[in-house]
Amino acid sequence: MEHTMDKIQAMLTPQSIAVIGASSKPGKVGYEIFSNLKNGGYNGELIPINPGSQEILGVPCLPTIVDCGKPLDLAIIILPAPLVYQAVKEALSVKTKSLCIISAGFKEVNKEGAALEQEITQLCSTQKTRLLGPNCLGLINTHHAMNASFANRMPKEGAISVISQSGALCTAILDWAAGRHLGLAKLISMGNKADLSEIDFLKTFTEDPETKVIVGYLESIGAGHEFIKAAEAAAMIKPVVILKSGVTQAGGKAASSHTGSLAGADIAYGSAFKRSGIIRADTFEQLFDFATALAMQPLPTGKRVAIITNAGGPGIMAADAVELSGLEVSILAHASATALRKKLPAAASVGNPIDVLGDADPKRYVDAVNTAMDDSNVDAIIVILTPQAMTRPAETARAIAACSESKKPILVSFMGGEDVMPGRDELVAANLPDYPTPERAVAALKAMFEYHQWLKRPSRVLQRFAVNRRRVERIIHRDIREKIFQMGEAEAKMVLDAYGFNVLPGRLAADAGEAVSFAEKIGYPVVMKIASPHIVHKSDIGGVKLNLTSAGEVYDAFDLMMLRVSQKNPTAQIDGAYIERMANPGREVIIGMTRDPQFGPLLMFGLGGIFVEVMRDVTFHIAPITEEEAMTMLSQTRSFSLLTGVRGQAEADIQAIANALQRISQLVTDFPQIVEMDINPFIVGEVGTDSVAADARITLAKTD
Repeated sequence: MEHTMDKIQAMLTPQSIAVIGASSKPGKVGYEIFSNLKNGGYNGELIPINPGSQEILGVPCLPTIVDCGKPLDLAIIILPAPLVYQAVKEALSVKTKSLCIISAGFKEVNKEGAALEQEITQLCSTQKTRLLGPNCLGLINTHHAMNASFANRMPKEGAISVISQSGALCTAILDWAAGRHLGLAKLISMGNKADLSEIDFLKTFTEDPETKVIVGYLESIGAGHEFIKAAEAAAMIKPVVILKSGVTQAGGKAASSHTGSLAGADIAYGSAFKRSGIIRADTFEQLFDFATALAMQPLPTGKRVAIITNAGGPGIMAADAVELSGLEVSILAHASATALRKKLPAAASVGNPIDVLGDADPKRYVDAVNTAMDDSNVDAIIVILTPQAMTRPAETARAIAACSESKKPILVSFMGGEDVMPGRDELVAANLPDYPTPERAVAALKAMFEYHQWLKRPSRVLQRFAVNRRRVERIIHRDIREKIFQMGEAEAKMVLDAYGFNVLPGRLAADAGEAVSFAEKIGYPVVMKIASPHIVHKSDIGGVKLNLTSAGEVYDAFDLMMLRVSQKNPTAQIDGAYIERMANPGREVIIGMTRDPQFGPLLMFGLGGIFVEVMRDVTFHIAPITEEEAMTMLSQTRSFSLLTGVRGQAEADIQAIANALQRISQLVTDFPQIVEMDINPFIVGEVGTDSVAADARITLAKTD
């Protein structure tokens, strides 16, 4: 049986194409696709299929694909949806290697369409024939001179390949590329993704020598783990830039934990992209800002940027953008400043930004660029040109291009419109990415630097802790058997204890007498917390009492808590109160997990209190995580400095938090039945002291 990748290759570089539903009427989709193939330079065998025509554009027509009497590499189907199944069946009967269904009217419209799409997909699967679409624009391969789409443009050859879930966005991309004189390698409109998806094309383009950068527009991702695996493998070899639209609500349900409520929107996608090395674009503009820089220039090995400009204001704009992005305005070496003073007018600035003045000719730019290139304190260069009366944009662009053969990236911002247009054309021809504003050039440079950092990251080494997995299995299986899906605090802490967390002695008391008895055994001071599967935020309704130091305080606190909680939440199931030894003071953080439907367990970290409730200062990462990834999670919060010790405070045991995140990662990876959990608060002491899981909540998946 022919390998599935070979059949995808047959689709991308077919030697024979049948167009089922080809038309002789301009304006019809069947005409536009056939015309694009016939008149666009495709050199393979081209067969129009239409029982009502003798020939189309001078090519003899056949009534059905069966009349070909031989296998074909690709069949493109452009028929009303009810006729597509029969056309697919006929194409498979002559062992067609791949199919592209342009037709709409499937799962995007109604249940009947979805059922028909499933039948067609199953039919192709039985023959191991790969299917693109349905409901798609088609595909383009410039290096094969094949425009098998109904787009009205054929881009020139290039090194960027595009995967898009939207056909309309494909046409916008083609128009944008034409306006920028930018070449593309391949463009794939995936449509409904009945068979071939972004995962398949990530794998294909990873191995494609004509593709230097992979660009994608995605609205949804199905197989999350497979996607991460394919994306990471691709990103190790070439940049992958994705624009993801739409959001996902983790779990598709009302979240019962802090983590679940905070993880909405598209947090999981962002975490998956970071994990797999994908460069995420937030806008259509950024998608190709990033892609062009990555396709045209080498990656920066550091974040020190030299700025060369012929105007002070834009130079300051660029410097601000560099600093705000986390990159650095480089301090030029003394030798560079000395060299620039000899070459530039006395009024020029030889600091950074390097201001070559408004009357700068091409030679001044060349002198400045070459000096920055030779400076070991410079990792990347941004060149800015504004149109003055004496500016020569085209000549300047050619001059910059002539000295751009270097391992350091050069990004250019020719600011303005008509006056600088000749220069822009020269820049594209010379593989120098050009941006209308310095801020966009800086954003692209930052994306390049972050990708370089990802490539240089240490190998992922997961630590496996010695744990009591059997104990947790017994607890979870018992709860699911008894249809208990919300663990109480006592049980949740048994789970944590089995996975190496430090939990303080505690007991669940059903009445005030038991509460006093347990407190006496545990030792004062104690904390009392309401025990209810229906109450998440205990303190909000008086469900937490701290620092109880005597039997009388415990007795009174119990009775008062039961009264107030029942008044404020009369429908809640109350199991009693959890009595626990009072923890030593420390920094309070929250550690949690919610299980995303696409990508699985999504870990969360943040400081407690206002930082979670009001500021929502939290970070997420897809499990499993390494120690380095855990440390990165901590440092990415805005409030991280509060853990490192400020204004005379001792540093918190940051390693203990990273360790806790890894243990949670192992727990939720071991037990997919856990759909949500919080440790809130996790009390972290100074280095050398014990950190404590002071409160915990675990939610299990509901099963039939």
